Amino acid sequence: MGLSGLDIYKLLPKTNCRKCGFPTCLAFAIQLAKKPVPIEKCPYVSVEAKSILEAQALPPIKPITLGSNESKFEIGNETVMFRHEEKFRNPTAVGFIIDDTLSDSQIKAHLDKINAMKFERVGQLLEANLVALKYNNDIKRFLQALGLVLNHTHKQIILMSCDILALKQAAEIAKDKGHVPLLYCATEGNFKEIGVIAKELGLPVVVVGRKLDELAELTRKFNAMGVSNLILDSGLKPISEKIWDLTQIRRQALKKYNRSLGYPTLAIVDNDDPYEEAMEATAYIAKYAGIVLIRGIETWEIISILILRQNIYTDPQKPLQIDPKLYPIGNVNDKSPLLVTTNFSLSYYTVLGEVEASKIPSYILSVDTQGMSVLTAWAAEKFNAETITKSLETSGVRSVVKHKNLIIPGYVAMLSGDLEDQSGFNIIVGPKEAAGIPAFLKNLN
Repeated sequence: MGLSGLDIYKLLPKTNCRKCGFPTCLAFAIQLAKKPVPIEKCPYVSVEAKSILEAQALPPIKPITLGSNESKFEIGNETVMFRHEEKFRNPTAVGFIIDDTLSDSQIKAHLDKINAMKFERVGQLLEANLVALKYNNDIKRFLQALGLVLNHTHKQIILMSCDILALKQAAEIAKDKGHVPLLYCATEGNFKEIGVIAKELGLPVVVVGRKLDELAELTRKFNAMGVSNLILDSGLKPISEKIWDLTQIRRQALKKYNRSLGYPTLAIVDNDDPYEEAMEATAYIAKYAGIVLIRGIETWEIISILILRQNIYTDPQKPLQIDPKLYPIGNVNDKSPLLVTTNFSLSYYTVLGEVEASKIPSYILSVDTQGMSVLTAWAAEKFNAETITKSLETSGVRSVVKHKNLIIPGYVAMLSGDLEDQSGFNIIVGPKEAAGIPAFLKNLN
């Protein structure tokens, strides 16, 4: 648990000199407890107090950056147990385990499919983040397979080996190729050797311990060696036990301020059934894995996992929005149909998909509703005759279409009269569901 304002006040010089910009040391201490100001503003704070307060200012869960260039991403740095308290910050990284026992052609086929898994949903690009190469008792084959992986993907690499020599040689090769591989895994039996490799090459490490106190002890040992980019794994367990571990690690870091467990976590899904694998992976994303590794590479499975991740890591206080403006879809002209919807991403992209499916060039006017859907915005008086009319005036619609026909969603047909009076447009009530748009546009006179 973090220090309170009173705890911090006890560490300050209590001179009330005001050089920090606050009227009293107590007022400064209260602001420090909220963490919006740096301790350096106090010119008289002691070295000991400064070190304590700087440690207090560190994130409860260490942020760790993985990948490089366009594949770079961050895990950790979470601040809440529950999404509605604020938001979850860094989306869980999803990766695929590839065994080095696969043939060269099989590994290439896996990598090609993994690289091609890029999906756009509500304006965001969804894709997996990592490839984990698993060692199976033959160093020569492990290094050959690594060469294939390094040459066929730019995603973050995880080296999974209990053989220290294989791990070291593979890590050096990956480093020479410009990668910063994640080492898996350090245990009580090999942490010294892996710690030396990690420190020498500047690599992050996955620490594995069946019990939380074992994990905490290992992180302390790594810190003593000067290795701090750590990720925690409590091993393969039944789902209920694994979720318990992930939850307790998060709780210890956030609520108890336990620095020894203040690191991102990793979970491996070991299930041959793709349906059960997908369900288990999504459970770990929800509670609270920083990395989830799976074996399945079926498109339907990955889409379901990535969409779940996107939904969980969307800020609940700031719905996904698009810019409120006029969007031309296809080869439009001044006679093209004009549809209106809100700037909630899901609403807009649903309408967009159906308009594209109709193959009828059209305009879509997105009204600023602060990211609310059609019915929600209507109930909140954000999508009404006044706001739609204002959007028509400011979007430049009148300069691009010669007609005055405006298609509104069927769910807000009650707006027709007022909107027609205020806007001067002829209001056409469209279908209630977006799926009806293609047929509606094709039959539109």
